[in-house]
Amino acid sequence: MIEETSAGIVLFRKEDSKVLFLLLHYPSGHWDFVKGKMEKGESIHETAIRETREETGITDISFLDDFEEWIEYNFQFKGELVHKKVVFFLAETKTKQVLISHEHLDHTWMDYQTAMEKTTFDNAKSVLTKSKLFLAKTLQL
Repeated sequence: MIEETSAGIVLFRKEDSKVLFLLLHYPSGHWDFVKGKMEKGESIHETAIRETREETGITDISFLDDFEEWIEYNFQFKGELVHKKVVFFLAETKTKQVLISHEHLDHTWMDYQTAMEKTTFDNAKSVLTKSKLFLAKTLQL
C-alpha cells in the first residue's frame, strides 16, 4: 500500500454579512476544497499555501489558529491501493477573483448551505461543518 499525505485549505471570504466558501470542480466530477500532495521538505502549512497559490492564484490567506482537521481514505491508482491522509486548515482571504489551474474545471464561492449541497464527499462535508462551527464559535460568524 502506498502512503500519501496532502494538505489543503477550507478557504472563505466575507461578503457583506455572509461567509462564502470556495469549492473547486475536479475533472473526476467532484467538488472539493483546495488540496494537494506534500513535496519533499515541505511542512503541511507550506503545502497548503503552495497548493492554494497553484490551484487558485490566491496568495493573501490568513490561517485561523487552532483549526486543523485530518481525514483519511483509501483509493486505487494504477492498480495500487493508496492510503491518503489529508489535513485541512481554515483560512480567510480578501480575494474574490480565482484563477483556476489546469487541474480543475470550475470554481465557485458559496454560502455554507449551498456548499454542503455541492460538496461531493461526506468527509469533506464533515470538514465544512466543523469549519462553520469553528467560525461561529471564534469569530461569531
